[in-house]
Amino acid sequence: MANPQQHSTTTPPWESKGSRRGKGMLRRVLMWLLLAGLLGWIVWGFRPKPIEVEIDRAGYGPLTVHVVEEGKTRVRNRYMLSTPVAGHMRRVVAKAGDEVKAGESILTVIEPAVSPLLDPRAEAQARARVEIREAACQQAAESLEMVSTAAKFAESHWQRMRQLGESGGVSATDKDNAERDHLMRQREVHASRFAVQVANHELAQAKAALAQAEGGGSELAVALRSPVSGRVLKVLQESAAVLAQGTPIMEIGDPADIEIEAEILSRDAVAIRSGAPVSIEQWGGATPLAGRVRRVEPAAFTKISSLGVEEQRVIVLSDMIDPPGDARFLGDRYRVEVRVAIWHADKVLQVPSGALFREGNIWKTFTVVNGVARKTTVEVGKTDGRHTEISGGIAEGTEVLVHPPDAIKDGSAVVPRATTGN
Repeated sequence: MANPQQHSTTTPPWESKGSRRGKGMLRRVLMWLLLAGLLGWIVWGFRPKPIEVEIDRAGYGPLTVHVVEEGKTRVRNRYMLSTPVAGHMRRVVAKAGDEVKAGESILTVIEPAVSPLLDPRAEAQARARVEIREAACQQAAESLEMVSTAAKFAESHWQRMRQLGESGGVSATDKDNAERDHLMRQREVHASRFAVQVANHELAQAKAALAQAEGGGSELAVALRSPVSGRVLKVLQESAAVLAQGTPIMEIGDPADIEIEAEILSRDAVAIRSGAPVSIEQWGGATPLAGRVRRVEPAAFTKISSLGVEEQRVIVLSDMIDPPGDARFLGDRYRVEVRVAIWHADKVLQVPSGALFREGNIWKTFTVVNGVARKTTVEVGKTDGRHTEISGGIAEGTEVLVHPPDAIKDGSAVVPRATTGN
């Protein structure tokens, strides 16, 4: 007889077979899904990822091209003080930086050496030198009168142009030219006064030499006075010694009358004109100093660079315009950096210079189109080192890669580099 408990737990044959078939199908589906997911993960892991890059846009803006070169300050008018007669010079007590006044400050005393009596020819030459110095003094005085008259006219012209400029009656260029002429005339007056002082001092030297020779003795000590007002720049002979006539003793000048000297490559100096704006940087102050080119010397000279290359350079002289109070501490032969503007445009299509590279003689850049880098040929123009003019190849608003890494190729996927603010 069958056991009732065993009969109650037995499932029908058809029900057991369907259940096993459903479970097998479910396992196969799950296995295929797992394999598909694993394959998709592998494919996703090996696909190229977009490269993070720095992106900028081509746009219009002002562009100024500068010539940048190291320069140095120098006293505009310096005077080399030398011995007027041969003899024993006493010790020089003045030091570099001491203030001196024209005709008042005694710098040293020279006791002339005993000299033989002059023959008629030598005496005539000495008297002729005195007459030459007297004529030079008159010439310097007339020159001072001429430049003073020109300076007065330039000042009145500048005042008129400034008044007209406030009402819009003249252009900014005419106003700047009048201001430049006014400043240059003032400098010429200062230089002419300096020349008058030098001529008077040379006349005194000639008279002293003639008097010493006529006296025939060493009892007439010559007090060497400063020919100009300013400061002692350098003492060349400090100790007491017996010196020959014309031996340099010291340099004197006015440190407040400073100009900027820069040695520019001749190929760059060709584009520099008198009156061009100058930015004087790296002089020790917080802000650049404004200046203006006064003169481009016509002759070049050869200079050996630090790499041993021969270069042709031209001296360019610039004046400072309304320097601030801190600039008064600039002395003679101080190092500065000069930026001379040689070209300017108010509206130029430009891109960062780091976005451009060359392939042979062709300039190219990477543009961004729908997240993909495309190598594009462009035509370039002027550059200031940071931005470059684009004359063809791309339009305003085009996105370009700045300093693209070596991994970037034509068709590479790119994404803007994330920037974090402080």
